[in-house]
Amino acid sequence: MIETKRLILRPFLESDAEDVLEYLKKPAVNCFVSMKLDSLEKAKEEMKKRAVETEYYFAIVLKETGKVIGEIDAYPERGKPHDTTAPLDAFSPCWMLNRAYQGKGYAYEAACAFFDYLFREKGARRVYAYTEDYNLSSQKLCEKLGMRKEGMFLEFISFVNNPDGTPHYENTIQYAILKKEWQGGVNKCKTK
Repeated sequence: MIETKRLILRPFLESDAEDVLEYLKKPAVNCFVSMKLDSLEKAKEEMKKRAVETEYYFAIVLKETGKVIGEIDAYPERGKPHDTTAPLDAFSPCWMLNRAYQGKGYAYEAACAFFDYLFREKGARRVYAYTEDYNLSSQKLCEKLGMRKEGMFLEFISFVNNPDGTPHYENTIQYAILKKEWQGGVNKCKTK
């Protein structure tokens, strides 16, 4: 569990199903379409799966009410992908917030605490994120976290189809920050 001024980041519980369904009924961006849920029963099944992940996948919970307003996760990768002895020291986080709670600084607060957790406790050397070129709020969040814009991949990936059934390829921007940058004060995060 990770605690901030207004939030708790904790593993998912089966009882989170209703709150998660609220924001996964209609995902805000295309990259989350595959996570879409259309019933409380499916949300409950999903929570059972998520409940076993306690190290890298967290519900973003309002301290004041206990309501789940989003999620954040990242899994370790090797900096040298084909070398199984290389450390698992690169992470690509993903965050999603219920639309009703966006624009209040919750995503920044959660990401600050989560990045700090990855760098301090999980041995992260590098944290990198992908965002769609139209997702300006996610780009602003990356920049506020002190991440560098590393480049744009044109027509990088498709999550949805065009009306004619062909893949809709999206332009994707990559941001990153190194542990030495995070510790060197590039970020302005205060997690408590």
